[in-house]
Amino acid sequence: MDPSGKKIGYWSVVAIGIGGMVGGGIFAVLGLSVQMTRGAAPVAFMAAGLVAMVTAYAYTRLSVAFPSQGGTVAFLDQAFGSGLLTGTTNILLWISYIVMLSLYAFAFGSYGAAMFPEASRLVWKHVLISAGVIAVTGLNFLNVETIGRAEEWIVAVKITILLFFVAVGAWTLNTSRLAVGSWSDAAAILAGAMIIFLAYEGFELIANTAGDVREPERTLPRAYYSAVGFVILLYVLVAAVTVGNLPVQRIVEAKDYALAEAARPFLGSFGYLLITLAALLSTLSAINATLYGAARLSYTIAKDGELPAILEHKLWNHPVEGLLITTGATLLVANLFDLSSISTMGSAGFLLIFAAVNAANVRLARETRSRRWISILGVMLCLGALASLIYYTIQQAPIHVWVLVGMLVLAFAVESTYRLWRRGDLFFDRFRS
Repeated sequence: MDPSGKKIGYWSVVAIGIGGMVGGGIFAVLGLSVQMTRGAAPVAFMAAGLVAMVTAYAYTRLSVAFPSQGGTVAFLDQAFGSGLLTGTTNILLWISYIVMLSLYAFAFGSYGAAMFPEASRLVWKHVLISAGVIAVTGLNFLNVETIGRAEEWIVAVKITILLFFVAVGAWTLNTSRLAVGSWSDAAAILAGAMIIFLAYEGFELIANTAGDVREPERTLPRAYYSAVGFVILLYVLVAAVTVGNLPVQRIVEAKDYALAEAARPFLGSFGYLLITLAALLSTLSAINATLYGAARLSYTIAKDGELPAILEHKLWNHPVEGLLITTGATLLVANLFDLSSISTMGSAGFLLIFAAVNAANVRLARETRSRRWISILGVMLCLGALASLIYYTIQQAPIHVWVLVGMLVLAFAVESTYRLWRRGDLFFDRFRS
């Protein structure tokens, strides 16, 4: 809500959703998606977007029925109570946010390092990854309000640059590079769609504004669907222009900074620099927004009794312990894992979480006045997409599956250990009344 106390309207809510989605994701995963799907990259972004659109229905109905700043955490607690399974899912959400932060930091470091001589890029990438995360953590302590106000301008700038990229690049498009004959096989396309699913994750931020929205029953559905629909179209066009202007092999070679490289054929060095600056600005702002949200997520989970109470403590109105733990974990993941494993972890984590949110809406369909079958379809789509991602990953890079298993084990271990330590009862549950 704005400082005057007025409720926010449709366009403001749409901007929040678009800003949440078009963060660092498209800059980070575009090259990876082309590597997996080749000429079918636009199709992959469309498929991932459809899963997001179906899940947006559950978020819409739950946001209208249970407006809360808690968003996903509040919806799961409302549907299933504050039990072991819900607590584990909420911890998984926090871990997934850390993975998202790592993806943004990795992209920030990769795009920044691409401006240095090739021999020193690896060193500069890790320097910039760490410097970006630490700098934003410091800014969160100093003046987060000013940064928050700047976010709206940053969103406008990066959307404008991406639309400019699409508008100019469309004139030089080589459609043969997008033909069906240039596509990977169906399994790779489906897996590629799901590994980039995290590029759509940010629409859930709309749920956190539900209590401050004017005419929520009318505004929230329109805002959710408009934001997701616009981003689907934007991503499909960006992917088409990228593949249509640059040979797949060159995109794969520059996959960590593919969007900047794709601008070079039709915009020259100016375009390369423009997209690089947009990527740096976008990923840095995404680190800020996600770090801010992840620290407060740990605070919300702690208030629900699913994490130690120390995470409820605040200093200068900031949840300090949650912020520092999130920062430390982000530095480790971003510096120790590669882009493919980070993307796999992030997408898999959010597919599981969104399956749970769809299931929550199935359980609460009467209260949310929902068409239960849509959210049942959402559960099936999310779990089916996860299965396809895991199957493909087992074939191509089985070590990444073990990393995902490690995420799930860690989430369960943290929640179960805390419950045994605090309550002495692993299966203590607090059901909704």
